[in-house]
Amino acid sequence: MVDLLYPPEPAPLYPRPSIHHPGRPSFPKGEMLPLVEPGGLVYGQATREWCHGGSMALHPVVHLHILDRLGRLYLQKRSASKDLLPGYWDTAVGGHVSYGEQALEALYREAAEELGLHAFLPVPLDHYTYDTGRDLEWVLVFAMIGHPELKPDPAEVSEGKWWTPEQLDAALGKGILTPNFESEFARIRQALYALL
Repeated sequence: MVDLLYPPEPAPLYPRPSIHHPGRPSFPKGEMLPLVEPGGLVYGQATREWCHGGSMALHPVVHLHILDRLGRLYLQKRSASKDLLPGYWDTAVGGHVSYGEQALEALYREAAEELGLHAFLPVPLDHYTYDTGRDLEWVLVFAMIGHPELKPDPAEVSEGKWWTPEQLDAALGKGILTPNFESEFARIRQALYALL
């Protein structure tokens, strides 16, 4: 499994001083994300706002796909309050790795926050770089098999649903699923269903 490798001392804050950002950076407020090289070497830290503001600095996110023994995949419908793709169906769990966290810590935190899911055994499936058009994400993909009792947080998820492979195929390319989910599902589909 690929993970993050942090420096022994806190990584430098970004953006670094430049002609456009003169002087010493003040300590930023808000969620801090690690900035990584492909492969997970952490070289800096920055606010989520800066990472999503066109910086194109690579930062890690985690995704969890939940597949039951009948071959159905659980998807969440993104809350209407989300700033990106509200109302689209997406991966069961997804979120940023906070500075100082490892991938599994972030995965368990996000699963608990979004779905009330605490006890599960994630299987690493893949990792890749995804360009959203406004930021650059290093996506660490995990899966689990089972049919847990899920309690979606309405602030994060408007609803959840189990999808058959036929239902997923019918929804692809119709503007129902997030573009990231569609590209990731195509990438991992064979490995995901091989877990059954």
